[in-house]
Amino acid sequence: MTLPPGRFDYAPINDRPIIKWPNNARVAFWVAPNMEFFEYLPENRPTQPDIPLCSRMDYGNRVGFWRMLDVLNKHKLRACCCLNLEILDHFPEIKDAMIAADWDYMAHGLYNSRPIYDLNEEQERAYWQDFITHLKEMTGKRLKGRLGGGAGYTVRTDDLMAEAGCLYHTSWIIDDQPWPINVRGGQKFIFVPYTGQTNDAGMLAWNREADYFQQMIKDQFDTLYREGAENGRVMCLSLHPHNIGRPNAAKHLDEALRYILGHDGVWATTADDIAEYYLASYYDQVKSWIAECKAQTERESQRRSRCRSICSPVL
Repeated sequence: MTLPPGRFDYAPINDRPIIKWPNNARVAFWVAPNMEFFEYLPENRPTQPDIPLCSRMDYGNRVGFWRMLDVLNKHKLRACCCLNLEILDHFPEIKDAMIAADWDYMAHGLYNSRPIYDLNEEQERAYWQDFITHLKEMTGKRLKGRLGGGAGYTVRTDDLMAEAGCLYHTSWIIDDQPWPINVRGGQKFIFVPYTGQTNDAGMLAWNREADYFQQMIKDQFDTLYREGAENGRVMCLSLHPHNIGRPNAAKHLDEALRYILGHDGVWATTADDIAEYYLASYYDQVKSWIAECKAQTERESQRRSRCRSICSPVL
């Protein structure tokens, strides 16, 4: 069944084709640092600075990023960065550090204060081409995916991303496995699981501290690891340097990563690599399975319709 907005088909996770990750891993684990810049005077309110928000983001870039990076490097974890593109120009030291760590990058807007909601189709098409070109020039990496968040969305975003050669969109947060997204051009395009759960933004929203977040990460992993023994799962850990890079928080990230990576059967990877592996290994199989499920449902619907017609009393 396809429900509005028609981007993906419903299927219970306990009745699907089996996914096996490389080396028979149970869980594909990836880390998503949100590298963000919030303008002092955003375009949509040029006379109204938000000093607390601007300052919090700046703390992340001045201090928190480096503390977080030390922990990720300690565990030899490559990240897939949710990137405000202008970070690369404003903070060349951060750009160089991400390149040195061989991070991947997915689009997260130009700034966290400039959403794309009001762009028309041609403007958004140009936006994607500019993002792809600038990222390649600055990092040598090809853009493959996106997290919307503060960058916003339009009803055409998935279509235009696929048209531009991107592979995935993480914003939907619909599943614990990758899943095909329907786009108007028919390109192979998928959802890769992101998270609103193991996401350190919740430490502020819930007024919880980092030790609580550490336990959430472990509990989330334990469940996905158990379920992944039968059918592979994805776990994302979403980080924001201004949160997890605080002096009282980084040690809890260190402990959570030590716990996860201490298990066998964990594929420590990036969203880019998950997307490419799934597209190469399972996309066609899953699309065929979805089509057969739809055909079976249609046949059953027609059978019931004939039965009602035959069984209906003649008045």
